[in-house]
Amino acid sequence: MGGEDEVLVEEGVHGTIVDGEHGDGLAAIYLVGEVGEGRICYFWYFSILIAEQRHINEPIHPDSIATLIYTSGTTGNPKGVMLTHHNLLHQIKNLRDIVPAKVGDRFLSMLPPWHAYERACEYFIFTCGIQQVYTTVRNLKDDLRRYQPHYLISVPLVFETLYSGIMKQISTSSAVRKLVALTFIRISLAYMECKRIYEGKCLTMNKKQVSYVNSMLDWLWARIMATLLLPVHILAKKLVYNKIHAAIGISKAGISGGGSLPWEVDKFFEAIGVKVQNGYGLTETSPVVAARRPGCNVLGSIGHPIRETEFKVVDSETDEVLPPGSKGILKVRGPQVMKGYFKNPLATIQALDGDGWLNTGDIGWIVPHHSTGRSRQSSGMIIVEGRAKDTIVLSTGENVEPGELEEAAMRSSLIQQIVVVGQDKRRLGAVIFPNKEEVLKVARKFSIINSENSYVSEEKVRSLIYKELQTWMSQSPFQIGPILLVNEPFTIDNGLMTPTMKIRRDRVVTQYKDQIDNLYK
Repeated sequence: MGGEDEVLVEEGVHGTIVDGEHGDGLAAIYLVGEVGEGRICYFWYFSILIAEQRHINEPIHPDSIATLIYTSGTTGNPKGVMLTHHNLLHQIKNLRDIVPAKVGDRFLSMLPPWHAYERACEYFIFTCGIQQVYTTVRNLKDDLRRYQPHYLISVPLVFETLYSGIMKQISTSSAVRKLVALTFIRISLAYMECKRIYEGKCLTMNKKQVSYVNSMLDWLWARIMATLLLPVHILAKKLVYNKIHAAIGISKAGISGGGSLPWEVDKFFEAIGVKVQNGYGLTETSPVVAARRPGCNVLGSIGHPIRETEFKVVDSETDEVLPPGSKGILKVRGPQVMKGYFKNPLATIQALDGDGWLNTGDIGWIVPHHSTGRSRQSSGMIIVEGRAKDTIVLSTGENVEPGELEEAAMRSSLIQQIVVVGQDKRRLGAVIFPNKEEVLKVARKFSIINSENSYVSEEKVRSLIYKELQTWMSQSPFQIGPILLVNEPFTIDNGLMTPTMKIRRDRVVTQYKDQIDNLYK
């Protein structure tokens, strides 16, 4: 490589190669450059890469790992989920059945970009040439109004927040407007209930279907009632619901995933004409395995499995496959199921069996097949009722699913957050962060404190919340006993909530362990 070739050493300085020593892909080059009147010597090493010798093209196979995503770790230690190109491509090819988006549609999302749900949605959206807008909890309300999205991609908590905000606005309006709005909502809820009945979109665990005659009589009754209520429902759209739509946008659908969508929230949005499609998945499944379709949006369910995906329900102790209508552990199999956990073969074996079935760790059931009756269009729908590992076993031997009780309690405007506790105790208790603003309002309304006072004692707050729990959980076979009121909310910052806004139940119990134990003394 020696010779007298002139090269540019640096800006304004030229040099000449006077010598060069060659090695295996490495040349040590001596340059002499002139700077003004003096001479300066440069000694540089250049790494010369010979493509023919050093570069190797490795083809990417569908089964190659595309990404590692660590689970949020709501319980236990986070594990690295190995997702392949094949896993992710399955989502891109099949999410259109759930979201029939078109060029020109606008999506609004507020999930972390590294989250499996967000990433799958992004990959799908970008393949469709659709506009994606990102927002935050703080800016959500303004961005909904500003961008008027066709679709909102988010977790249940966001839809709960929207629901609470709408109801709060209604409750603070004038007495006449409040009465009119609430009356319209009640009528719309009744109308949609009848509509679900005659369309056959109700859920049932009953393995035996009703007779054809009873089915026809039920259908006829629901059809007549819906016809009577329809004019009021249409009027409610024009006078009330259109204003709500203008404020929140979501002209096509809200896509909810990453947790359980409360029944009250589900019914409310259906009543006001905002379609919310609930889906289900795990990081280990890339993540979507089931979702409600636009044309078959059965409330209370997570819909049918997406293409090429199978579900089964097994007994938690024997692993025996249970028939539709029976509650047990949900297992799923399909092209979107992970390759395994990174450098954790033991955890992989515990989650995935030899036939490719993934243990979701969730309790659920499948709607039995009925050709007549209220659930004739709901056959095969999947219902998720909570995490198996969240099950509370009382000292009496009774098993309690806390998620159902928490959902019922959250209907109270006085309760902002709740975690039901009671493992190995005789009765259930709860850790509650109250909605202080609503507590103050109710306390003044019932003259518990005067209108000028802004403080409600803990004893009085506890009494108010007890009454609310009795009201909203009256239909439950289990009741909440002692409650612990906390002054700080469960947040991402204090580690009591995941980045996807799910409460870390185990951490709440650990942090307040001493206070919880004192509740039972």
